[in-house]
Amino acid sequence: MDKLNAMQLFVRIAETGSFTAVADQLDVARSVVTRQISALEKQLGAKLMTRSTRSLSLTTAGSAYLEKCRVILNMVDAAESSLLEEKSVPRGRIRLGLPLNFGLQHLMPALLEFARAHAQIELVMDFSDRRSKLIEEGIDVSIRITNRLEPGDIVRKLGTSRLLTVASPHYLAQHSRPMHPSDLAQHTCLVYSHEFQSTTWTYGLRGKETHVTVRPRLAANNGDALLQAAAQGLGITRPPDFIAQPFLDNGSVVQVLPEYAPEPLGIYAVLPSNRYVPHRISVLIEFLAKSLG
Repeated sequence: MDKLNAMQLFVRIAETGSFTAVADQLDVARSVVTRQISALEKQLGAKLMTRSTRSLSLTTAGSAYLEKCRVILNMVDAAESSLLEEKSVPRGRIRLGLPLNFGLQHLMPALLEFARAHAQIELVMDFSDRRSKLIEEGIDVSIRITNRLEPGDIVRKLGTSRLLTVASPHYLAQHSRPMHPSDLAQHTCLVYSHEFQSTTWTYGLRGKETHVTVRPRLAANNGDALLQAAAQGLGITRPPDFIAQPFLDNGSVVQVLPEYAPEPLGIYAVLPSNRYVPHRISVLIEFLAKSLG
């Protein structure tokens, strides 16, 4: 049994909490994963995990072994990477989590350019507007556009984006144009799904913040869908500038409250919190920072 491979497998299972998920990531049968962990436990003479049909938990010995495995594997990664960085081109696979609109419109051209420049790197791209679980899903780096990072997130800021408040000319002709953020309370608004239960929009002017609770009529987890609804006169929405710009350019929506600036969104590369950052991922992040900067 290859001890390092067994340790890597054990760490993956402990982090995902699932033999099946790890087997799927590695494209092997679940029984292969189970046998390797059983062999590791037999060699160590200790039970590392308690398994049932619905749950998996670490034993006391398993928890202690997990922490030591992480230290050892990070040291191995660091040692190998430092040697490879000195003499080789970046190589290996990078699995990316990418936001749908921004990924297709702005990141895809840069990623294709990166792929042409780095033939030894394999890019696996997952486009979705949901917040991915990096460790559980085996994602090496996720691009997130947010003003609310989670505690413990390991990030590199790549750029910023502005939120724009927009509505169609037809809607504004029927309902009047809001002149102050507080006016939005009297309007129908189109919101992101995560805002639906408690929708408070924040605006700033000369250092003073205004908070307004808006009435959502429609919610979606995609900004382009909200813009299409706004263009049809269904209400006011507040998308990032990169989604709104084509609609502004063709006149299907116009900006309102331009002097009141919502808090800008950061564009971040988010990394798993428990792993050494391989050279290939550092190279990619630097490339994206230059492309978006």
